[in-house]
Amino acid sequence: MDYRKSNAPANTVTRDMMKLSSDTSNVYETTMIIAKRANQISVKMKHDLEKKLQEFASYNDNLEEVFENREQIEISRYYEKLPKPTLIAAQEYEEGKVYFKNPAKEKNAF
Repeated sequence: MDYRKSNAPANTVTRDMMKLSSDTSNVYETTMIIAKRANQISVKMKHDLEKKLQEFASYNDNLEEVFENREQIEISRYYEKLPKPTLIAAQEYEEGKVYFKNPAKEKNAF
């Protein structure tokens, strides 16, 4: 899922953890699923930001540096205004867009 097109809220939302953990019947397992997905989203966001900022990397001083800094600031502000990875991951989990499995539970099922 593209994190830029996410409909996740930009601020903190109180969630009913018992309702949220109905799939796994374990609050801690649900929290870990959301946390691992948030880490994946965070890594992707950081990689995209670094890739965009690499376009502005120059190793020699010039007069256009002031204008480049403005563009870098605009890109950084855009990423700061995006919802946090934990909020995006929680929204994806609520919508059922996160695939997860527990190998320990699968081992016991056999």
